[in-house]
Amino acid sequence: MLSRVADSLYWMSRYLERAERTAKLIDVNLALALERTSDDEPQRWQRVCEAIPARVPDAPADSAHLAHRLALDPSVPESMLSSVSRARDNARQVREQISAEMWEQINRVYWQVKQSAEGSDGLRRESDDLFRLVSDGVYMFQGLADATMSHEEGWHYIQLGRFIERAQATALVLDIHSRAFPEATPGAIRPAEVGDWVTLLHVCTAFEAYCRRHTAALDARRIIEFLLLDASFPRSVRFAVEQVEASLRVLTRLSGRIAGGRPERLAGRLRATLNYAVVDEIVAESLHQFLHGVRKSCGQIHTATNQAFINYQVSAVLT
Repeated sequence: MLSRVADSLYWMSRYLERAERTAKLIDVNLALALERTSDDEPQRWQRVCEAIPARVPDAPADSAHLAHRLALDPSVPESMLSSVSRARDNARQVREQISAEMWEQINRVYWQVKQSAEGSDGLRRESDDLFRLVSDGVYMFQGLADATMSHEEGWHYIQLGRFIERAQATALVLDIHSRAFPEATPGAIRPAEVGDWVTLLHVCTAFEAYCRRHTAALDARRIIEFLLLDASFPRSVRFAVEQVEASLRVLTRLSGRIAGGRPERLAGRLRATLNYAVVDEIVAESLHQFLHGVRKSCGQIHTATNQAFINYQVSAVLT
C-alpha cells in the first residue's frame, strides 16, 4: 500500500475517534451543569480543555460559549468541527480505498456539523442532538468499515489509528480525573464526589458496562481498574493496546519489512505491562506516573509506525 494512502487512512480514523471523544466530553459536562451548582464549573471546564486537549485563544469565561467554541469553532484546531473536517479531508484523498457507504457517512456527518456551526451562535440544550449525531455517526462509520471493507492492509490502518487514539485519550482522561480526585482508596466514594466519578464513566461510555461488572456501588479503585486494565471492555486502555498490537502484527507481516517489527515490539511491551499490572500496586506507587508512561509508550508506537510504514527511507525498502 502507498504510504500516502496508509497515512490518510490512519489519520482519518484518529480524527474521527477524536471528534467522538470531544462530543462526549462536551455533552456530558453540559448535562452535568444542569444538575450541579456553578461553584466548580470553571474547574470542570478546565479539565475538559485538558482532556481534549484544546488550546482556545481568548477563551470565554462563560461555560456555554466555551462549549460552543470547543464544539463548532473552526479556528480551534482541536474542536469537534475541526476533527470531523480533517477526517473528511483524509477520507477524500483515499476514496478509492474505502467503500461508497463509508464516504457517504463521513460526508453526511461533516455537512450536518458544518450546518450547525454556520446556523448557531451558541449551544442550546437541543444541541444534545448534535453531539449524539456525531457520536452515532462515528459508530456507524466504524461499523461500515468493518462490514464493507476487506480486512486487509487498509482496514488495519483504520483500526490502528482508532485504537492508538483511544488508548491515549482514555489514559489522559483518567489521569486528569485522578489528579483532581486523588483519594482512590477502596470502598464507597464520598457523596460529594459521586457525580464526578459517574461523569468519568459516562465520558468513557462505560457506566452500564461498569455496573454490570461491579454493580452500581461505585468504588474509585474499581473504576480505575475497569477503565485501565479490563480485558474485554472496548474502551479500556488494555483492550485498545491489544488491538493496536494485533493490527501492527498483521501490517508487519504484510509489509515484509524488518523495520516494521519495532512498533509491534513496542506495542507488545506495553500490552504485557498492562496484562500483568495490578491496580493496587499502580495506585500505591503513582497512578499519574503509570498513566504518563502509557501515553508516552503510545506516542513511541505512533512515531515508530510512522517511520516503519509511512515516512520510511526508500533505501530500506530496496534493501
